[in-house]
Amino acid sequence: MILDGKTLTISHVTEMARNPELRVEFNSVIEERVKASRKLLDGFVESGRVIYGVTTGVGGFVNWLIPAELAEQLQNNILRGVSSNVGNYLDDDYTRAAMLARINSLGRGVSAITWENYRKYVELYNSGILPCIPEKGSLGASGDLGPLAYIALVATGHWWAMYQGQKMSGAKALKSAGLTPMRLDYKEGLAMINGTSVMTGVAACVISDAKQLLKNYLLISSMSIETLKGKIMPFHAAAHENKPHPGQAKAAAAIFSTLSDSKMVVQDEEVESWLRNLSNGKPQGMDQQIEDAYSIRATPQILGPVIDTILSAEKTLEIELNSTNDNPLVVVERGDAFHNANFHGQYVSNAMDQLSIVLTTMCNLADRRTDRFLDPFHGNGLPPFLCKENPGLRHGLMGGQYCATSLTAENRSLCTPVSIQTLTSTGDFQDHVSFGLVAARRTRDILKNSYYVLAFELICACQSADFRGIENLSSPTEAMYKIVREKVPYLDHDESLTPYIEAVADLLHSNKLLTAVPDDNSTFDW
Repeated sequence: MILDGKTLTISHVTEMARNPELRVEFNSVIEERVKASRKLLDGFVESGRVIYGVTTGVGGFVNWLIPAELAEQLQNNILRGVSSNVGNYLDDDYTRAAMLARINSLGRGVSAITWENYRKYVELYNSGILPCIPEKGSLGASGDLGPLAYIALVATGHWWAMYQGQKMSGAKALKSAGLTPMRLDYKEGLAMINGTSVMTGVAACVISDAKQLLKNYLLISSMSIETLKGKIMPFHAAAHENKPHPGQAKAAAAIFSTLSDSKMVVQDEEVESWLRNLSNGKPQGMDQQIEDAYSIRATPQILGPVIDTILSAEKTLEIELNSTNDNPLVVVERGDAFHNANFHGQYVSNAMDQLSIVLTTMCNLADRRTDRFLDPFHGNGLPPFLCKENPGLRHGLMGGQYCATSLTAENRSLCTPVSIQTLTSTGDFQDHVSFGLVAARRTRDILKNSYYVLAFELICACQSADFRGIENLSSPTEAMYKIVREKVPYLDHDESLTPYIEAVADLLHSNKLLTAVPDDNSTFDW
């Protein structure tokens, strides 16, 4: 991948992060920009300008002047001073995504890193060396100071890294890969850590996964509506043209097209005709109704905001990926240095909070649908707990609801907004912080739970399809049913559901279910 600082997308980041054999390249334009920015900063230092983090201390020591001849010591101390994170190390793909985001940002030529050290950062990425980044402890105010510092420490021959499956010192990893450590001059340590690249890298991967999971969930929703004997007309375009939220229209179109040849889903006129024939001219109760419950009928209105929020978060993160989120900026076109706060992670934190909410909304919907599958009073003729053989002696799928409902409740408990949890620090210098990486990690955890919740709904839908007759499924849902049945059998006996829930969650991770969507179906293309 040739980075240009302007066109990096979330799909690019995810592809690179999860395919470690892929490499980064840079072109002559990036080289010219990086060198020009550094040359401008060199001139400022020679002229005696006072610039934050160059000839001053940083953070709570912002009011201290530092002679330029102490630059290397200052920059190394900056890395050591902020590297205080704790906890598990970030997963490899998140680390690669963070490094890629930083390389793209520094390559914009506004951060004034030297060309030699920029090139070494790229070599570090391409070598496959993965700095060990403890995931907890970032304020997300001056960006991800601590998390990015661990990358910079390894680049200078310190800290710990994973290389070829082994944990070793940064110095040994560099030597093993045939690389030489960076030597830092003024501004360079700060340039490598003063930004949002870790929260942005993690968030990019989470958004990519959430987008694909939602597409899977539109297929699952279609099958649930079908096997619960839901009515199709609430998904007709006519209704949604009159409430033209883009996500709502996308959700309705995907479901309507998926069920277009279903013999199981119910047409409104069928119910209306049946009810009309029962009428005796007096008020009377019946065992069918003209409209379905909201967890069926309102699916586009519930999942529409999920689509719109994910697409909005994707746009926000792609702007962040292609930004210079650094301080100070050395802008060649302006011929000046600008003190600023582009490192602040509020955009990322806000986007992750919103994504957490809509992922939990999906789980709330799945929880209600699962309950309808298992409750004999709401299943439209399905056996209690989807247990046809030896009910009472057996539990059927009852136990799976324990897991799914527990995870849904856990997700709901995790949805307290992180982006508003600011606490002052650093002698009131960093007096408003974003907790962007905390928000991204929290959304990652909610997403992990969501795979299981949605997987159990799909298991219920497939079990119900066996009762209804799989020959009556639509073409896409029948194809999805067959994919699931390769992993999960029809359950006519009780056994642990854990392996089956895990297996279907893996199918959702792999996006294999989306192969059930015909190539000419464009309703899933967004």
